[in-house]
Amino acid sequence: MHDESIIILDPVNRDIIDKGLAAGCKDFIGGNCTVSLMLMALSGLFKHDLVEWIYAATYQAISGGGAKAVRELIRQMDYAAAAAGPAMQNLDSSVLEIDKSVLQSLRDPQLPTAAIGNPLAGNLLAWIDSELDNGISREEWKGEAETNKILGLGDGRGDIIPIESLCIRVGVLRCHSQAITIKLKQDLPLAEIREIIAGGNEWISLINNDRDQTLAKLNPVAISGTLNIAVGRLRKLTDRIDGGRMISLFTVGDQLLWGAAEPLRRMLKIIAAHVN
Repeated sequence: MHDESIIILDPVNRDIIDKGLAAGCKDFIGGNCTVSLMLMALSGLFKHDLVEWIYAATYQAISGGGAKAVRELIRQMDYAAAAAGPAMQNLDSSVLEIDKSVLQSLRDPQLPTAAIGNPLAGNLLAWIDSELDNGISREEWKGEAETNKILGLGDGRGDIIPIESLCIRVGVLRCHSQAITIKLKQDLPLAEIREIIAGGNEWISLINNDRDQTLAKLNPVAISGTLNIAVGRLRKLTDRIDGGRMISLFTVGDQLLWGAAEPLRRMLKIIAAHVN
């Protein structure tokens, strides 16, 4: 967050990166994973200056906690599966018996939790990162702070975009998902909003808001290991709320790629081209 550093996400802030290189900036920093993935999904709306404020509920993969945490989640899954094994093999057992076995295993003090800190298999954890003094986590604070720094807003460079969030860890290996509510600066037809979002960058995969397409394509299994940024469930909220300027959508992106390594890889290529 230092003034002399630039948080990098070149499909969104290439102009700021180029100005920094020209001015001799040496500090180019990878951003928070959920922030980068959200900005990639919403880049078209930001480019058209349409965003008044954002609220995001995130569903974050364990890969954000590191390799040890990924391994531990799989060990927790294995631990629970082993505990349920006898009941699963007994065709006469009830699902309540299976549920009891799994729940007991996840509450067992012997369940491996050294890396994650708590059971995550079959569970979720509604807190990520350290606690701040205003009821939010540092992960949630990054949503507004890093987004506006990436966009070059604040400190006399334009009004910041207010962003609130609730960050939740879920038992997914490597994709972060986000349910996002946005208040737009103007009322636009849904077809135009779709066109603006789809045109934000070449990696956006806009999923039709229907059941079959959503279940097949808007999920971590479909997106993991790809650079696609899936955006779906896009709709306008009722006109009773702010005259039709409210929209909601759901996004999925790979935390290890656009959420971590890809902006850095691309920045190295940009620096090499600049030096040459």
